Amino acid sequence: MAGSDGKKQSFLRRDAVIIRKVYEIGINLVFNIDEKFARNKGAFLPMVKQKRYKFNHETLAYEIHKLTLKDRFSKGFVFFLLSLALSVGYYFIYTKYLNLETPKTLSLKRSNGELANRLELINRRFESANKTLVTLQMRDNYVYRPIFGMDEIPQDVRNAGFGGVDRYSHLQSFEHSGILSRTAINLDVLYKKTFVQTKSFDDLSLLAKNADEMTLCVPAIPPLNIGSSRIRFSSSFGYRKDPFHGDYRMHTGVDLSGPQGETIYATGNGRVIDIGFDFFGYGNFILIDHGFGYKTRYAHLKSSLVTIGRVVKRGEEIGLMGNTGRSKGPHLHYEVIYRNRPVNPLNYYNRDVNEEEFRSLISPKS
Repeated sequence: MAGSDGKKQSFLRRDAVIIRKVYEIGINLVFNIDEKFARNKGAFLPMVKQKRYKFNHETLAYEIHKLTLKDRFSKGFVFFLLSLALSVGYYFIYTKYLNLETPKTLSLKRSNGELANRLELINRRFESANKTLVTLQMRDNYVYRPIFGMDEIPQDVRNAGFGGVDRYSHLQSFEHSGILSRTAINLDVLYKKTFVQTKSFDDLSLLAKNADEMTLCVPAIPPLNIGSSRIRFSSSFGYRKDPFHGDYRMHTGVDLSGPQGETIYATGNGRVIDIGFDFFGYGNFILIDHGFGYKTRYAHLKSSLVTIGRVVKRGEEIGLMGNTGRSKGPHLHYEVIYRNRPVNPLNYYNRDVNEEEFRSLISPKS
């Protein structure tokens, strides 16, 4: 018995040694770490890519399954279509059914709201500027322009180009189209009104620079020595009973009667642009251009003392009173023409000037 027990123990020791060696060999096979990984503490073993096998019915063996380029492309395309379909479906459900908005949409809406608020503030400033411009227009028409003898600018001229074709219809497709259209309209109106007003101020500025010259050119004295007892005011400006036909007709000047040969004076600085004779009208006449829109005509003269093209000064002798043309006695027919339209000469000189005052107004003979 003792011998058999000894054999058993020797076998067990031998088996233990064998098992230990097998274990060591297995450990070395499974955990065969490369030297470079062994030197780096904490290094990880790379993951081994799992291979796929496919049974080959011809060879009756399993072979490594390799995907062709066509198979890879097909799988990638299918994956892309599925991703696209899922994205579209997600967006459709998110926005249409759940009535939710994307962050980008919310950001754009906030930006649009801020822009609309800014446009509203701009429109209020436009309205304020327009009120100020209306005040300037009133001053221009009723204060500045009359000072220089200029006609007022009609409102239809100041508002030219507004209304008519709807030039802002392209804005109707935008969100906040109302505020956009109103802003565009206010901007155009303000620009055009400002342009007209600026042009008017430019004209006034030019006249203001030449104010001294204009003062001398405006026909501001009587054409005759009306302070003398020899001169009589015989007919006014406007509609009157015609002395030849008996009906009412427009009289485009004033008539001053006196002795034939009475001296006639230029009422403002200017240039003689016409001298002529009209048998059925003015008779002998002189036409002077004073500039700044003013002209004067002296008719029914006995004779002229100037020639065409001559530059005359206020108070200079230019002719003698006569009875030529359509006239019933010696008199002067005197007209003031402003911007090619006859105006009342009495608005330009004082009828109460006496003889001494008139002598101080006319220039001495050259």
